Amino acid sequence: MGHDRWKSAIIVGAGAASGWIGWSGYLLLLPASVAFPYLWSRAPGRASAALASGAYFLAASRGLPLGVAAFYQSDIWPGLLLWLVASSGFVFVHSVLWTDRQGLRSGLAYLIAMILMALPPFGILGWAHPITAAGVVFAGWGWVGLIGMAAGLSVMATRYWPAAALTFAGCWLWSAAFWTQPQIGREWQGVDLQLGARMGRDAGLAYQRDLLATIVRSEVQNRIVILPESALGFWTTTVATLWQANAMKGRMTVIAGAAVVNETGYDNVLVRITGQRAEVVYRERMPVPGAMWQPWRRFAGENGGARAHFFANPVVEIAGKKIAPLICYEQLIVWPFLQSMLHDPGLVLAVGNGWWTKDTSIVAIQQVSTQAWARLFGKPLVTSFNTSPGETQWMPHS
Repeated sequence: MGHDRWKSAIIVGAGAASGWIGWSGYLLLLPASVAFPYLWSRAPGRASAALASGAYFLAASRGLPLGVAAFYQSDIWPGLLLWLVASSGFVFVHSVLWTDRQGLRSGLAYLIAMILMALPPFGILGWAHPITAAGVVFAGWGWVGLIGMAAGLSVMATRYWPAAALTFAGCWLWSAAFWTQPQIGREWQGVDLQLGARMGRDAGLAYQRDLLATIVRSEVQNRIVILPESALGFWTTTVATLWQANAMKGRMTVIAGAAVVNETGYDNVLVRITGQRAEVVYRERMPVPGAMWQPWRRFAGENGGARAHFFANPVVEIAGKKIAPLICYEQLIVWPFLQSMLHDPGLVLAVGNGWWTKDTSIVAIQQVSTQAWARLFGKPLVTSFNTSPGETQWMPHS
């Protein structure tokens, strides 16, 4: 009994370390997360497996409590509660599927857990998925790399884990040494902003003019300019007309985040603006659960919240190129990426509004996750994020 307690404590601590290091916001550390299936399979009991799963997930998502407190301007307790609730799906799946029979059975059990956490409904909360590390370990391998990563993670949960670990390490070093990110040319330009909470909440005309002035100063004529999630606020005829006139003068195409309000709630969208037309081109497939997507309102007979378009519009066409768009939360989970990659896009476009994540690693993790998936499939990546004033934007975005 004492031996099991010590073993459990070590496994739980190692699970937390795996989540913390792997999801620290540094791309080349992402493969540290592949230790999780090994630790999970070595738990001495189901309760230990549950604790190890919780430790991994909570460590990986450690920025959530502070982020929620900033978003709602509240104390830390609502954020802590949401943090625990968010981990429930991950802990439940891995607790139910845990088995004390190491070998083919444990490998198959982890494979099932991996699939469940990648797809809805459990995949809605499928953050920190170890398979994301495929973009670092098997950069450029595409679907073959994804299958290889899934197989390797399953083997990590068996007695043959040393073979998988050595293979991962070798491919990791090879990719780190020789991988180069595909380039897309200078016509695509992501613009990072530091407007804080003003973005998405200021509906005034002065805000729109200030934003336009910022874009003009960026020397973006004859380019496709990407602006962050919620950059234009509510999408109205007045906003569309203002931006369309300036797009014509600047000879540019603008892709920007906005919100389209309807009778039941709103859609979080990307709009395309040229001198000829202004239109919605993408509706977010998976808004943030709780903060934005609130499905329980329908059961209560209430309206409000963002709509989820789960498997709609995986790619859009802009300037003759198929684009895989990802807004904010979609960058943290698996299935939006994979669904888009089924259509073989020529470019991954990721936008976010992370003003509420100051002093956390959330935006860095979003960017690392997006870059990992783009690397796996060998796709160019353009990003555009809004953060709070004074935050450092370190990820290249064009």
